[in-house]
Amino acid sequence: MNRSLATSVPRSARNRAAAPTQLQQDSAWRPALVLGISSLLLLGLAYAMATASVSRLLFPAQADGSLLIRDGQVRGSQLIAQPFVGDGYFQARPSAANYDPMAAAGSNMARSNPALQQRVQAAITAVAAREGVPAAQVPGDLVTQSGAGMDPEISPAAAQVQIARVARSRSLPVERVAALVQANTRGPQWGVFGQPRVNVMTLNLALDDLKARP
Repeated sequence: MNRSLATSVPRSARNRAAAPTQLQQDSAWRPALVLGISSLLLLGLAYAMATASVSRLLFPAQADGSLLIRDGQVRGSQLIAQPFVGDGYFQARPSAANYDPMAAAGSNMARSNPALQQRVQAAITAVAAREGVPAAQVPGDLVTQSGAGMDPEISPAAAQVQIARVARSRSLPVERVAALVQANTRGPQWGVFGQPRVNVMTLNLALDDLKARP
């Protein structure tokens, strides 16, 4: 009986009944497409441009990477460690990434790893010989790598152990170099977070400025 009723309905009536359904299906994707495009433009473009503009306005140096410029040339960044050649410079922590920002990473070795233990022991021997101090006086951050391998800061103890070498190489009084280290030592962040530290990059640039003065 149902089959006879379906066949008895005129084709034109069936087409009119299907038309609203087809229109609804055609219009269902439009709000989703409009929402997707507007969200992409608003959150992916407008928001990024707004935050970048505000940060550059409020913190121009930090927005550019905290670059350190001398004589119109970029000497480095306050946020990224780099190697220094010569006894007249303070040395930063070892880097598993060879101080390459594009390959920043740690060694991912456990404390029990024999290779790590051998490397640390070799580094202790090398630093002790370079600084002329007993191996027991070598600070740990001068022989261990940070998690990213690009830590620009060392502990005050790691800076103190290098003062004699730097002063001797630059023919400067030890007290003068020690005062420069003290001037470049920063306390915990906001007086609460972290430990006192010395930025090696800014300290070495201050040494070059000191040497250039009459």
